[in-house]
Amino acid sequence: MGITVKIIDVSGAGRVGATTTLAGVSSRITLRDLVRTRFRDEVARFNAAPQPVFTGLVMPEGGLPTEAGFRLPEQRRLDWEQQADRAIEAFERNGFFVLLDDRQVTELDAELELTADSDIRFVRLVQLVGG
Repeated sequence: MGITVKIIDVSGAGRVGATTTLAGVSSRITLRDLVRTRFRDEVARFNAAPQPVFTGLVMPEGGLPTEAGFRLPEQRRLDWEQQADRAIEAFERNGFFVLLDDRQVTELDAELELTADSDIRFVRLVQLVGG
């Protein structure tokens, strides 16, 4: 049995962006698994109702950056595992970092202790072009 957590995307300048709610998350989870869970959900929502612009954290392959997100030249389903892998690579290159209750989590394999009230923020340092 998991908990429901809220993830908030924030720009490096502090501007609050999208909020993602994830249900059924283990209260003890590694950052790597949280990232993968987040991207599985993000891509599933996009694939259920595709739009010309993907508003996720990481640019899909072939996407073009815009102010609103990443424009896809043609409508297509995204692969959540590919997006999650791109996100992991971006994290490792410092494209974004994660704050949990105002503490930066620096290791992907760090075990997190989450509650329904945890403040989880993905802070994008640059527009994540190419992952």
